[in-house]
Amino acid sequence: MEHDTRREAGPMPGHPQDGRTDETDGLTGEADGLTDETDGLTDEADGLTDETDGLTVEADGRSNEADAPAHGPVPATGPVTVWTAMRHQRPHRFLLSSWPLRCWAYVCGGLPLGLAVLLAMLVLVASGLLLSALGIGLALLTAAALFGLPVGRLERRRLRLVEPTAPPLANPHRPLKNPGLRARLRTRCGERATWRELGYTWLLALLFSTAGLGMTLLLLFALILITSPLTVWALAPEAVMIIPGQAVPHPLAALPFTAAGLLALALLAYLAGLLAGAQVRTAHFLLAPREDPLTRHVVELTRSRARLADAFEAERRRIERDLHDGAQQQLVALTMTLGLAEMELGDGNPAAAELLARGRGEARRALDQLRDLVRGIHPQVLTDHGLAAAVTEVALRHPVPVTVDIDLPHRLPEAVETTAYFTITEALTNAAKHSEATEVSVTGGLTSERLTLKITDDGRGGADPARGTGLTGLADRLAILRGRLTVSSPAGGPTELTVEVPCSA
Repeated sequence: MEHDTRREAGPMPGHPQDGRTDETDGLTGEADGLTDETDGLTDEADGLTDETDGLTVEADGRSNEADAPAHGPVPATGPVTVWTAMRHQRPHRFLLSSWPLRCWAYVCGGLPLGLAVLLAMLVLVASGLLLSALGIGLALLTAAALFGLPVGRLERRRLRLVEPTAPPLANPHRPLKNPGLRARLRTRCGERATWRELGYTWLLALLFSTAGLGMTLLLLFALILITSPLTVWALAPEAVMIIPGQAVPHPLAALPFTAAGLLALALLAYLAGLLAGAQVRTAHFLLAPREDPLTRHVVELTRSRARLADAFEAERRRIERDLHDGAQQQLVALTMTLGLAEMELGDGNPAAAELLARGRGEARRALDQLRDLVRGIHPQVLTDHGLAAAVTEVALRHPVPVTVDIDLPHRLPEAVETTAYFTITEALTNAAKHSEATEVSVTGGLTSERLTLKITDDGRGGADPARGTGLTGLADRLAILRGRLTVSSPAGGPTELTVEVPCSA
């Protein structure tokens, strides 16, 4: 929607016919204003009723949740890890699910991988030590030290077997910025994540491969017990000895071994879950990225700044409501009372009538100033009609002609609308005070859930955020929502401010 708010130098003066008529018209205008204010209060009361209804619906939802069984089944999305599967699913559900197969594949799959890693590490270390006198020995030892990088990458992918719905582990390494093999090796060898991955590589080669070997042998033994009747039937009777020294005379005699094999298979499913869970936690501890204290401090400062901004905005809204519902209504009533007193006094006492008229004029000016103050704290039109309407209202009152073209398909989050509104108003104020502009344009739209606004004026330019002007405050306000302010203001103009705010935050 596009609005052109260019105006003439000033309004045409009126031609009153009668002083009393003007007084009556003024009182009528004040009464209309009071009616509008009352309608606004009614709308706010309706909104409060709607909010109360919403709270009632939420309370009903919580009641329904409270009526649900405390120990119900796992949600439809399924458990995220094997620990939650074993802890929350009933035994028959766990055994009949895909979790035992996933755990067996994860644990037993560590056997060939661990053996291959162990062989490669032994070859690299032994060759590096034997050839240490030559230059190639150092290269082999460096390769052994960095061998954990591909192993760690592969293990982070293998975690998808036992964490199918969990977010994948991120790469713990810093991006390589310096070109050249020497710089890359120096960067990787200086990272703690590289040595943690090397430690995990040795655990995989020595410990987890052993666990995989044991699990594989136990699974084979359980399968032999389960298939023992078929084995006895396929071979000659009394030729199969499951227990040393005791032959099985016929297939039915092997059924107890089948039952024992099924029980062992169930126990092995839980044992594989325990081993897989332990290995997963080890992988998370050694292969996942870690935040250093400085990073955690920065994250906490960012969250604290966001909380302070939310508290500040809530306080602004409270002050706006108090002024709108309290002082503003009292000033309207005072203006009407003074006008009625002036009408009742008539021409009997000109001096008193002049004082009343002066008092009513001062009350109206105070009311106008209070309305401007309330509008500056948080405009009601922004809450009711959105960003485009609020910016258009500001443009109508701006001393410089402003063209507004903001096209939004839907309402934005409240924090985004508020931040964008005050950014635009501050930019328009700067254009009126400092740029000597004769025309300002505000354009904007939504692209890929990202609000983009451009404020352009034809002033003298030369705006520099580094000089500590109001542009720094705009950038700080946008940074709370992970937004960005770009300034293009060459000497001689024009000045263009580009505002980008993600709407998914």
